[in-house]
Amino acid sequence: MKEYEILDVHAVEIIDSRAVPTLDVTITLKDGITGNASVPSGVANSQYKACELRDGDKRHLGMGVEQAVTNVNTRIADKIIGMNVLEQVKIDQLLIQADGTDNKRKYGANAILGVSLACARAAANALGIPLYQYLGGVNTKVMPVPMMTVISGGKYTDNSLDVQEFMISPVGAYNFAHAMEMACEVYHYLKKILMEQGLSTCVGAEGGFTPNCQTTAQAMDIMLEAIDRAGYRPEKDIMIALDVAASELYDENSELYYFEEESRIAGKDIYRNAEEMVQYYEELVSRYPIYSIEDGLGENDNKGWKLLTYRLGERIQLVGDELFTTNAKRLQDGIREKIANAILIKYNQIGTLTETLDTIERAQKAGYQTIISHCFGETEDTFIADLAVAVNAGQIKAGAPCRCDRTAKYNRLLKIEEEMGKSSLYEFGNEG
Repeated sequence: MKEYEILDVHAVEIIDSRAVPTLDVTITLKDGITGNASVPSGVANSQYKACELRDGDKRHLGMGVEQAVTNVNTRIADKIIGMNVLEQVKIDQLLIQADGTDNKRKYGANAILGVSLACARAAANALGIPLYQYLGGVNTKVMPVPMMTVISGGKYTDNSLDVQEFMISPVGAYNFAHAMEMACEVYHYLKKILMEQGLSTCVGAEGGFTPNCQTTAQAMDIMLEAIDRAGYRPEKDIMIALDVAASELYDENSELYYFEEESRIAGKDIYRNAEEMVQYYEELVSRYPIYSIEDGLGENDNKGWKLLTYRLGERIQLVGDELFTTNAKRLQDGIREKIANAILIKYNQIGTLTETLDTIERAQKAGYQTIISHCFGETEDTFIADLAVAVNAGQIKAGAPCRCDRTAKYNRLLKIEEEMGKSSLYEFGNEG
């Protein structure tokens, strides 16, 4: 193996799409070639996620990452300078061992991840090949079906929807460029309809509109009208996906799911147990062209997840995000317990590229669908676009076709498809 020696490792504090600090890391090789990566950040506080190291002082309301930056520029740099950047597994294992904690809280998963991703980019640049080809090898060919957020709700918006994300997927497109065309047209018609109905067209952190719809059903009715006005057929051309983020609805005291906004509108408290949640989803799936529900139950509600998977697992995609947190061990537990049938992949949840690839491989071997995902706090970095193609994931979740931190990923995929030409494949159901 040719030596591409790491000469320098340097991190700086930058700002993500939420005005919250994160890290940007640059790896410089001995021959002057560089690789750069910036680290995304989520908002969910799952107990199973790797630890983002934050300063906790007065700067940036305690959210600064100067400690993580220092760890990259000193502790981590001291360990990997002089190593061959092509040895990704060796580098990641060294960082995991040097940190020595179960959740990377010593160095910070954000510090470790920035270095891990930047090393991969530097290696691809050194070899003069695209990142997706470096990560995936000779059989990279599947362009992902985009899961595009068009309406946002939940805890992190100020509207009346309890469900966190309403998404569209252009399953009937003939290639990725056509999928983008379809999704953008629906997005524009959706905005027109919201305006006609006197509903808000402000957008949330991921680019979805944030209207004060009275119910989940109303939001999806508006989506169906937008699909129809754009000239497409629900189910045949475009399907709907939901991210319920049910852990945010779970009330530990009652062990029930509390729908705060629905309760406010109804004028009475609305709680649902796991059985009632499953019935709720069955009703929605029977009425609307829903093919995917993410985090339909809480991350620790294994009994509920088993019921949900038993009742709907043969009909739709059931995605674990907080349930699995891109952790191969947690995924294996889910596979053994027959929980869910798909996994959302966010590398910030686990902290290194190789651990992420291990989790994807385990999912695909078990027949679980894989969705490569953005985070709530994003940057202009497009790594997930290359990753989705590299592993033939078949699906990508990167937000709305709005906001540069989201469109950067889609634009990178458009360029990848152009570069791959006729060898690329876009077909719903071909993932993995």
